[in-house]
Amino acid sequence: MKAGQAHFSLPARFFHWLMAPLVVAMLFIGVGMVATVSRLHLTLIAIHRPLGIAILVLVVVRVIVRITHRPPPLPSDMPGWQRCLAHGSHGLFYLLLFAMPLIGWSMLSAGGFPVHMFAGLDLPPIVPQSPRLYAFLRGAHTWLAMLLFVTFLGHLAAAMFHGLIRRDGVFSSMARGQRRTNSAVEPVVDRRG
Repeated sequence: MKAGQAHFSLPARFFHWLMAPLVVAMLFIGVGMVATVSRLHLTLIAIHRPLGIAILVLVVVRVIVRITHRPPPLPSDMPGWQRCLAHGSHGLFYLLLFAMPLIGWSMLSAGGFPVHMFAGLDLPPIVPQSPRLYAFLRGAHTWLAMLLFVTFLGHLAAAMFHGLIRRDGVFSSMARGQRRTNSAVEPVVDRRG
């Protein structure tokens, strides 16, 4: 990324806005799975499992994009505690988006449940079957899902604060890219006098 660039790269913005609705959907599907015992429960599980694996793959790609395309700097007048909170919450977000699908996959493996992606494709177990491990991972998955939801709400609140109150360019750096200027077009010069 060029020095002084004020916007995230196109790949960073693409993966951010691709993953945002997937993560929101995953959170609501998870709540729906816990809250219902109807036929809808099995449908939600059938969506939840492959969506979790898709998020895992996307977060790995997103981390690679983050490493290869540096983000724009935060505003210079931003207080130090807000900078620490911004960096810490982003790190926590990436960690949770990586850990949640792995814990879910491990939980299902420990419970002896297959992870169906789609017809004919099941993922292999990644931990041995163990009722005790299953119970632990189920609890961890639940608590980390709540932490992910709180982190998401904090991220959304910070985005709104920067976009609506501070108007310091932090929100627009992810919301849209830099506008291109056509340097090949010559400026109009008034030659009348």
